[in-house]
Amino acid sequence: MIPFSPPRVDEETIKAVTEVLRSGWITTGPKTKLFEKEIVQYCNCSNVLCLNSATAGLELALRWYGVGEGDEVILPAYTYAATANVVMHCGAIPVLADVNKDDFNISLTSIEKKITSKTKVIMPVDFGGLPCDYGAIMALVTLQKSKFIPKGINQEKLGRIMVLSDAAHSFGATYKGKRTGSLADISVFSFHAVKNLTTAEGGAMTFNLHAPFNNSEIYNELCIKSLHGQNKDALAKSQKGSWRYDIVEAGYKCNMTDIVAAIGLVELKRYNDTLAKRKYIVNYYQKAFSLHEWAELPVFKDEQRESSYHLFPLRIKGVDEKKRDNIIQKIFDKDVSVNVHFIPLPMLSFYKGLHYKISDTPVTYENYSREISLPVYYDLTDEQLKQVVNAVAKSVEETL
Repeated sequence: MIPFSPPRVDEETIKAVTEVLRSGWITTGPKTKLFEKEIVQYCNCSNVLCLNSATAGLELALRWYGVGEGDEVILPAYTYAATANVVMHCGAIPVLADVNKDDFNISLTSIEKKITSKTKVIMPVDFGGLPCDYGAIMALVTLQKSKFIPKGINQEKLGRIMVLSDAAHSFGATYKGKRTGSLADISVFSFHAVKNLTTAEGGAMTFNLHAPFNNSEIYNELCIKSLHGQNKDALAKSQKGSWRYDIVEAGYKCNMTDIVAAIGLVELKRYNDTLAKRKYIVNYYQKAFSLHEWAELPVFKDEQRESSYHLFPLRIKGVDEKKRDNIIQKIFDKDVSVNVHFIPLPMLSFYKGLHYKISDTPVTYENYSREISLPVYYDLTDEQLKQVVNAVAKSVEETL
């Protein structure tokens, strides 16, 4: 059985983790801090805070910006539940925008229609690793300044809707020559087990706020917030005579450990190689499926953007959701694992119960109902790629 997305774990990874275990320093410490600095260099951003998940990063950003009861956060209906769940955690209202037909990313036209005086944040999602049109989104929030009603010091300082990028899929992608992590006010990456760069579980926030903000101060503030509101982490407390600490707020517990940071450092060192292999796989699929009229191929590169090649979201022309599901079952029966990204938020029981309707975002449903995500991971061989293509093609042709 060809799996969908196993992590790349080899002797180099095992050695790095073993070294950390033998060092005796396994929680947040020197490896985590080094990983943060390496990401700063890679993304060319101001500061980076590593955490135990991207979800934690999104929520910390919302809470730092003062998002709360009655506020609205615009995000695509076509995303994983985490993007909306963090809004709910803050007591705010997820406002679901539709997406573009071609690239699955949030529609600028839909965003514009959804902005109200209650809108505090826009959360674009870089679907499958392809960056959203951040130039247009940043221009839009500048144009909409007159509608913005600030609440709290950080909102007053920024004076507009904050752009918080859910870049969970797009580490290493580029927009206008700049890497993701440097494109929005705050961006959040995921290093979950299935991501291009994994730390098993983990995530990172990148900060790019302009004056009068000081990104280093924001980093320090959120370090405290991510560790129970404690003003010293374990590394700082370990210094001679530095045992005393204080709790300055009722914070959270979502720091990254050195064990997982060690995995991340190995992954980052060889990340260009990872991207090259993923691009090779995507190009293989593009060439193979371009021979079939029923295949609607995804966008990975245009004049402004290049993907991180995280997903291959193939769409099948002329099918509905039921036929798509039948095709998926047939592919599995041929020993190939595939997936669907994602079940849209309005189709999930929790959000249905809050009266969200998929009919309000028709492009989202149209894309979802015909989408099948194919395996993309470093260790895929040409023989396996051939098996995937044959399994998909045969399954589609048996169904149509």
